[in-house]
Amino acid sequence: MNVATSKNEQATLPTRDILGTAVTVIGRERAMTLLSESIATRLFTPVTFLNAHNANVAIADTGFREFLERFVVLADGVGVDLASRILYGEPFPDNLNGTDFVPAFLRAQKHKLTVALLGARRDNALAAVGKLAEEAPQHDFIFLNDGYFDAQQEEGILAELKEMRPDVLLVAMGVPRQEIWIADHLGPEHCTVPIAVGALFDFLSGAVPRAPLWMRKLRLEWLFRLGLEPRRLWRRYIVGNPAFLLRVFRQKFRVKRGGA
Repeated sequence: MNVATSKNEQATLPTRDILGTAVTVIGRERAMTLLSESIATRLFTPVTFLNAHNANVAIADTGFREFLERFVVLADGVGVDLASRILYGEPFPDNLNGTDFVPAFLRAQKHKLTVALLGARRDNALAAVGKLAEEAPQHDFIFLNDGYFDAQQEEGILAELKEMRPDVLLVAMGVPRQEIWIADHLGPEHCTVPIAVGALFDFLSGAVPRAPLWMRKLRLEWLFRLGLEPRRLWRRYIVGNPAFLLRVFRQKFRVKRGGA
């Protein structure tokens, strides 16, 4: 479908170029207000989060990077903050990782919303519905489908979204599939604020444990995850993090050389 995001309001927001992706410079409260206003005015506003891993994926996949131009991209994690310090001399206003930001946003909304969940494994997504309903009981949370659907099921999902037209659609399919699917298939006739949430349902369900609070405050959750799943995540962190920083320094060098 390739319905482009309306940029009427988003165009006024400042951004910083992190390896070719425009990341919105925005604090937590303003980001929540932005999404609230989008819902109130029915402004189709896809949202995703950029961390070091996603930035590396976008470098390797130019199509994915182009899709990100249709999203409000929020800063997620210490890697992107460090990149901002290196490139722009200061960090982003807040760490807006989706695992914390999305539930906090839903808790903060006083008016009743319809929130649909799509993706992950069925058991985890259903458990996430229950957890969100406990945390934000003022809203209606609806399980739409797991993330393992075929083309025929996809048609049914899109038809159901058109009928339901939820205020918020949480899409948990992993990077870059979730962003590509949102950009390729969704428009204002399906929902208002689709959010690419990665492993959020797995965390909410308890299937994947969160790092202790002290590690999260020190922004070391990536190290906790690496310890849990070293065989799956070693390339993402042990190889990916240094590669990300090298690319950031290359970007800085190119900018300096271009300005010389």
